Amino acid sequence: MPPKEVLKYILDIESLIKELENVISLHAGDYTKFSSNFMAVRTVERDLEIIGEAVRKLKEIDPHLKISGYKQIIGLRNMIVHAYDSIDPTTLWRILLKDIPVLKEEIKEIKK
Repeated sequence: MPPKEVLKYILDIESLIKELENVISLHAGDYTKFSSNFMAVRTVERDLEIIGEAVRKLKEIDPHLKISGYKQIIGLRNMIVHAYDSIDPTTLWRILLKDIPVLKEEIKEIKK
């Protein structure tokens, strides 16, 4: 079991991943439905922002944790915070479908 400090961020990330999976499910896996739902797009932005911050803190606590793409995750967080107007829903959708499942598996491994 990871230390309590690490576990807190892991649990945060896990709960956010569940929310993101619900967004996909609520839109029946349909990008057009997702991209036309302003609140869903904002939800995904906010969840990815929080995940980016949690990953940053995890890497500060333990730089050896295996999170592939952690630099991109943190970079996305920074873009959402500082250049929010340049975030495209297509990019968010791709992250939901391709990158979040990878992160989910890596977080499961860290949690062991």
